[in-house]
Amino acid sequence: MRLSNRMARWLWIEAQGLSRTPTGPLDLAGVIRNLGFVQLDAIRVVSRAHHHILWSRNQNYREPMLGNLLESREIFEHFTHDASLLPMEFLPMWQRQFRRRAARIRNASWWKGMPDAAGRAEIKARIEREGPLSTHDFDTRINGPRKMWQRPPHKLALDYMWYAGELATAHRRNFTKFYDLAERVFPPERLQAQIDDAEQVDWLCRAALRRCGFATAGEIQRFWEAMDSREVNAWIERNRKNLVSLEIEGADGTVAQAWAEPDIDTRLARLAKPTSRLRILNPFDPLIRDRARLKRLFGFDYRVEMFVPAAKRQWGYYVFPLLEGDRFVGRVEVRADRKKNLISLDKMWVEPGVVWSSARDERLSAELSRLSRLTGATEIRRP
Repeated sequence: MRLSNRMARWLWIEAQGLSRTPTGPLDLAGVIRNLGFVQLDAIRVVSRAHHHILWSRNQNYREPMLGNLLESREIFEHFTHDASLLPMEFLPMWQRQFRRRAARIRNASWWKGMPDAAGRAEIKARIEREGPLSTHDFDTRINGPRKMWQRPPHKLALDYMWYAGELATAHRRNFTKFYDLAERVFPPERLQAQIDDAEQVDWLCRAALRRCGFATAGEIQRFWEAMDSREVNAWIERNRKNLVSLEIEGADGTVAQAWAEPDIDTRLARLAKPTSRLRILNPFDPLIRDRARLKRLFGFDYRVEMFVPAAKRQWGYYVFPLLEGDRFVGRVEVRADRKKNLISLDKMWVEPGVVWSSARDERLSAELSRLSRLTGATEIRRP
């Protein structure tokens, strides 16, 4: 089966919950379940990435809602490709990821300053006595010259036990993480579920493929970052007879081989053209996170430049892609000043071949107005 570039875009946009107008009743847990996870990020230029991603799927979303969902134990926090929030029902299928992340840390040289088992046990005992604690409740210091990303011993211990599933995120306050014993956060029936690794890998691969609509082996692997390429390729070989082989046409006309689930015909038959609403997406939105897939399907070359020296940036510190229908039409630099209740559009770049009409400009203004309601801004400033 060959999938045209347009149909491939439509299917990917639909799978990521961006095909329809983002209005109507909000089922927040359902949105996260459909996405698989929501990436967390501390940077707040307009709204933090996790809030912006959810708002893009339903603009009735407001920032306090996610913390409430975490504290009600409907979701949990752990690591996919980065720190993320996942549905609590996925926890049994995440047990091997606890072990994988812990093993990776034990083999990393920059974790050598972590306290030993006895030191970690003391930290756990204190959390057991006092309840959820943050890294600010401890006072160990880094010995010697401080290096970039280096963390004090207690932080290394807390994070190691969090990666290993011994501790869990109880809640966050102003984005500060509070650690608690896993058994006091995770429901016992989910924490104690015994599922072998093969079944977990099978679930991870199927769940990734479902949420991609179609995917190469590499895209399946990169979706969760919870299995390696050998495991994914072995899974494909075992399930080849029950998968549909596709040829996916790229934006430049080249063709890539990919896989889909058996119901791909049904999914394609019910596909609808994505909404023409212009969308300001977050730089960490899952639609654009896999940059190779993004470039292949949309011809849109994008990267985040927060950690690029200012003189070497092509665009800017925090630049938002503009999605309109099934194409990216530009990118903007937007800031929110919450003390002044202001949201401002500082710079805009139009993609090659896109005519920036007055109608398109009005759609951008409308989206800025909607985005301002997420931040609480009452004033919008733009050139």
